[in-house]
Amino acid sequence: MKISTFYSLILICCALVSCSRGSNQIITVKNTLDLARNFETVEIKRADVNLKTEGVFENLSVKDLKSNAILVSQFVDEDQDGKVDVLLFQPEIEAYSEKQFELLEVDASSKPEVIEYCYSRFVPERTDDYAWENNKVGFRTFGPTAQKMIEDNVKGGTLSSGIDAWLKRVEYPIINKWYKKAENDKGAYHKDSGEGLDNFHVGVSRGVGGIAVKIDTTYYISKNFTNWKTITTGPIRTSFVLEYADWDANGQTITEKKHISLDYGSNLSRFEIEITGTDAIYTGLTLHEKGGMPTQNEASGWISYWQPHDDSELGIAIVVPNKNMLSSELFDTPVKDWSNLYAQVKVNNGRALYYAGFGWKKADEFTTKEAWENYLETFALKINNPLVVTIN
Repeated sequence: MKISTFYSLILICCALVSCSRGSNQIITVKNTLDLARNFETVEIKRADVNLKTEGVFENLSVKDLKSNAILVSQFVDEDQDGKVDVLLFQPEIEAYSEKQFELLEVDASSKPEVIEYCYSRFVPERTDDYAWENNKVGFRTFGPTAQKMIEDNVKGGTLSSGIDAWLKRVEYPIINKWYKKAENDKGAYHKDSGEGLDNFHVGVSRGVGGIAVKIDTTYYISKNFTNWKTITTGPIRTSFVLEYADWDANGQTITEKKHISLDYGSNLSRFEIEITGTDAIYTGLTLHEKGGMPTQNEASGWISYWQPHDDSELGIAIVVPNKNMLSSELFDTPVKDWSNLYAQVKVNNGRALYYAGFGWKKADEFTTKEAWENYLETFALKINNPLVVTIN
């Protein structure tokens, strides 16, 4: 990945400093780890900012006080009430250090255009997928029309609540481009024309981070999502909600709603599962042809499966923060697509939290199992030791 593309936008923003005014509010971001931090998102909530009488939250920008550069930022209306709640930005912080940033009031019309690297949408032209991506990875999952086609024996349907991986190897967005190309050339995104491809089989497996509930020795799963809502897209984050019909796990009624987000620079999507009917879930990684190498690191809270994948190699993984991974299990069965490497995740106050994603060798970032697992170990360390943010 070309790091310079995102941060070059900061230089464009520098020109705005001269036509802006400070709010006298300083954000201090502290890194408590012995490693440099980047591509981690800081959230500034509207309620934590003291605006002047005439101030508008949506006009705020973030200036690095050391470099005098204005950072790329994004506003999010999290509760969808028509008013933004959160300001997002991604600082770069050296090991064991802190940096200060000032909130500036900048007229919205003066802000530069940025690229929506973090993008998601419902895709009715391909039955009813929901797809999402950032500058490194892409995913999709499947809706009720695709399910009904299977139930009605109509060709072309999909019955799965698993998560599909779209293996991209370019920084720019590809979802709309690939779907558009497939309208004229059916299945075009199954062929790599230099940007990557979808050659990841899901079936009824858990793919990369689908969930299950285990009763005794049996795993039970939901069907396709029934409703969707896009919360935000932008240069730093995309987020959305998927709802599922209630489903049965050996007599236990399970309700499920997925809150999913993906931030710039991350190979892993964040999954917050709103769930009732169980005190733990299992989130899984498909074993495909079972030719890969599983790793179960319960101490650090992650599982990984590094596998041969067509003419390349692929690492898929789940990371569970805050010591909420209760166990892990390699479930191997001769039944097609039912073999998965699982992490058991504790449900706290009706919610389970984990991250799931992949690294593709052809993307030239993680070319070995060791490199991929080093990334996971560092990722786990960071999410368990978040940046410390104060505003004064």
